Amino acid sequence: MSSRYHKHFTVSWDQLHRDVRELCHRLMERDLKGIIAVTRGGLIPAALIARELDIRLIDTVCIKSYEHMDQDALHVLKGVDHDGDGWLLVDDLVDTGKTARAVREMLPQAYFVTIYAKPEGRPLVDQYLTEVAQDCWIQFPWDMGVAYVEPLVDRHRSAVE
Repeated sequence: MSSRYHKHFTVSWDQLHRDVRELCHRLMERDLKGIIAVTRGGLIPAALIARELDIRLIDTVCIKSYEHMDQDALHVLKGVDHDGDGWLLVDDLVDTGKTARAVREMLPQAYFVTIYAKPEGRPLVDQYLTEVAQDCWIQFPWDMGVAYVEPLVDRHRSAVE
C-alpha cells in the first residue's frame, strides 16, 4: 500500500447500488440534459445513475490520474465541446482534488457529484454521499475479483496429511 494510505474501505456491489440510489433520491428534481462520466471510475456510477434517473444521453471525459494506488501526472485523453451547463458530471470519488480541478476547469457549469469524497477534494464537488478519511484507499467492486475460498475443515485436513 502506498505510504499515503493507511486504511482500506471496501465497497461491495450491493453497497455501491444502495449509495447510488440514495444519491439519486437527492438528484431527482434536477432538470438534466445528460450525464458526463469521468473515466474510468465514474463509468459504473454514471451508468447506475442513468438507470435510476432514466437518462439516455451519456458522454465521457477521459482522464488518467492513477496508476494503481499512486497518483500520476494528469493526462486528459478526451474532453467535451461545451461548458457542462445542464449536465451532471459523475465520478466515483474525489480524493486530492487533482482530477476534480481539471474537470471543473473543463466543465465549470456542470453539477458535479461523487459517491465518495475525501476532505481535500470535498469542496470541489457540488454533492457527494459518503465522506471517507484522506488516508483511506477505497476498494471498488470493479477492481476486485471473487475467488473460491476453501472451507476451514478442508485446509485443516490438508495440513495434517
